[in-house]
Amino acid sequence: MTGSRFAWAVALRELDWRFRGLRILVACLFLGVAALAAIGGLASAVGDELAARGATILGGDVELSVSQRRATAAERAMLDAAGRVSETIRMQANAVTARRGAPIQLKAVDDAYPLYGVVRLSNGRRATHPPAGAAWIAPALAARLGLARGAALRLGDARVRVDGIIADEPDRLGEGFTLGPVVLVSGDTLARTGLVQPGSLYDTRYRVRLPAGTSPARVTERFQRAFPAGGWEAKTRDRASPGASRFVDRMGEFLTLVGLAALAIAGIGVGNGVSSFLAARRGSIATLKALGATGGDIARIYAVEIGVATAIGIGAGLAVGAVAIPLLAELLGRVLPIAVGLAVSPWPFGRAAAYGALIAVAFAAPPIAAASATPAAGLLRGALAPLRAASWRARAIALAAGGAAVALAILSSAQPGLAAAFLGSLAAALLLLAGLGRLVRVAARRLPAPRRPLPRLALTALHRPGARTEALVVALGLGLTLFVLLTAIRTSIDAAITTTIPARAPALFVLDVPRDRAAEFRRVVASVAPTAQVRTVPLLRGTITAYGSTRVADLKQLPEGAWALRGERGLTYADTLPEGSTLVAGRWWPRDYAGPPLVSVDERLAKALDLKIGDPLTVSLLGVERTARVASFRRIQWDTLGFNFVLVFSPGTLSDAPHNLAATIEAPAGREGAITAALLAPFPSASAVEVRGVLSQVRDLVGQVALAIAAAAGVAVAAGIAVLVGAIAAAREARTYDAVILRTLGATRAQLIAAQLIEYTLLGVVVAGLALLLGLSGAWYVVTQMFDFPWAPDPLAVALTLVAGLGSTIVIGIAGAWPIMHVRPAQALRAI
Repeated sequence: MTGSRFAWAVALRELDWRFRGLRILVACLFLGVAALAAIGGLASAVGDELAARGATILGGDVELSVSQRRATAAERAMLDAAGRVSETIRMQANAVTARRGAPIQLKAVDDAYPLYGVVRLSNGRRATHPPAGAAWIAPALAARLGLARGAALRLGDARVRVDGIIADEPDRLGEGFTLGPVVLVSGDTLARTGLVQPGSLYDTRYRVRLPAGTSPARVTERFQRAFPAGGWEAKTRDRASPGASRFVDRMGEFLTLVGLAALAIAGIGVGNGVSSFLAARRGSIATLKALGATGGDIARIYAVEIGVATAIGIGAGLAVGAVAIPLLAELLGRVLPIAVGLAVSPWPFGRAAAYGALIAVAFAAPPIAAASATPAAGLLRGALAPLRAASWRARAIALAAGGAAVALAILSSAQPGLAAAFLGSLAAALLLLAGLGRLVRVAARRLPAPRRPLPRLALTALHRPGARTEALVVALGLGLTLFVLLTAIRTSIDAAITTTIPARAPALFVLDVPRDRAAEFRRVVASVAPTAQVRTVPLLRGTITAYGSTRVADLKQLPEGAWALRGERGLTYADTLPEGSTLVAGRWWPRDYAGPPLVSVDERLAKALDLKIGDPLTVSLLGVERTARVASFRRIQWDTLGFNFVLVFSPGTLSDAPHNLAATIEAPAGREGAITAALLAPFPSASAVEVRGVLSQVRDLVGQVALAIAAAAGVAVAAGIAVLVGAIAAAREARTYDAVILRTLGATRAQLIAAQLIEYTLLGVVVAGLALLLGLSGAWYVVTQMFDFPWAPDPLAVALTLVAGLGSTIVIGIAGAWPIMHVRPAQALRAI
């Protein structure tokens, strides 16, 4: 019996089903595959749920929205011809009772609402739209103002009756982020409030229920071709909540890359685990060779054993990944747009399994080939005789498997450039750590030997034959790097949310302040907060329809970073450079400028659109296109949370359009309620938003996202620990030989442990500097480039984490060496 049948027979007979010697391999693959399966499965489940409920989430098969106006007769006629239409108007407003008020999102609907689903009220009633003179309110508003069914409420000039508390609003997710709880009223009630005036900020949404078989994409294309200057934003049921979909896609992709990094790190543990396993099988391999087994037979035998262990690790990872999906969904409850349960999608689970198998092949092939190529005599010499180098064929297999894993990661990514950069950075970090390990080995060999025996033993252990210095440096470096990375990310985000941004943010935003009453507005604020600082700017809403020679409607895909092309943007005009902006190119127009229309553009947007000074830029405002030439680029300090506009026009460009003012109010803490109350009566159409409340929501959401990143990176930390354990296990035979010889010569267990403690401490101190640099660099990228937060890590927390991580890895190292101290010298010497 030869070949594959022989390999299977021997492998199954020798295989220990408790996987002694292969537990590190199983654990490493389990960790990486479980992380990838859970992350990919969650993203896929959310995406599938969004797609399945698309029409209900959107409120129709098609949605077309526009700001500060309603559809013209021609536009409405085309919408009516497409199918059944429902009109919804949304705007910021205030809900006022006899004692206090609160900012709300006012939503007025017509008799056709909702086209899909029903509104469910807290008393169990299922309804469609509120009757005239009545309002349905969100539970948060009921709790804040102490309202119940039958209570009276003032909205602008109208008094309405609370007819119910909303339990479920079918199109809530499709509405997007709101700056207050929702109040649902009829269109007639909205007209009575008097809140919609020329210049008021509101948006009108038209949902269309199409006849069966009608393509939503074709309907939106025809409509936008018919009215290209209308400033319409289109959505279809296939992508009902683009913001939520983008968030899930980007977050899922980032966490997948983190999981892939964990699997790549675990791959090193796989290599160490396989090396340790084969070292313990030297005698068996030598015996098989002495009995006539070829190198190919040996490779096949141990490929089968390691393949079985690999399949067990991958299978367990997939199972745990599936179970973890609802747990992750619960953990990220406020971040995810919808709830998901246990779900298994073929693609993310198949991809996770493929990653696991490819990583196993890439890291297991070289040690298997080295063991199969070493003669029996060399194997019988034990730790004193190094194995032969892996053949070129084994190296080619490893490179092909590793390359396939990298290609799969890049090609399956929605952002191949980001994936390639991430994996390249990971490879560079691993190479730096491996290079440092090599440098430590060379330096230890060349340094003069210390006089004291224990330091001399520790230094010699770093360069003696069979030393796993490079592997230990990589393992220690990975662990410390990840500890620093997580701490720097967490402390920077915490600092930005709790101190940096709130310290610079205004206390209140106020919308829809009448232009002709700006002085009165300032007097009212000063009457209750004399030290408050009020800043007002003109505020309009418009859509970028063209830039340079490009029409936005002609783009099949938006350029990376061109988020301002999605939907409508806040627009303003100014005589002088706005606060919080710095001119980086071009010139600002003179104070009394009255020439051709000009615009100043955010430098990031300009880079994304490849704009040049002098290029034309067109916006649609109230259904009319206006074109201006780019005069300058600005760098904006977004973390001030003040008025930061990507587009600022020269005064003559927009000033003739109907509009109101927006205001920021900087006031002492605790005065927000008094200012809001003072503004309610004289300015019923103005709506105030407390910034601290918004920041609290942002803090919660970002905290949950950071927790998800920490959880994913925690898997990488666990994989790093497994790599350290694997590196210690791979050197077990050589260290056992050293310990036995030294104990025979009179060394005590305490002295041997002390020598290893010195060795690991030396390695840790050397590695700590590079780990600090790598960890801070990665954290800086995540904080500043992905979250766009200021870089403000806590140095003390980072230092303490580094020290604690160093201590933990040293303890793990000593714990791994402890069993060697209990090996009996006589028994070990007979086995050498």
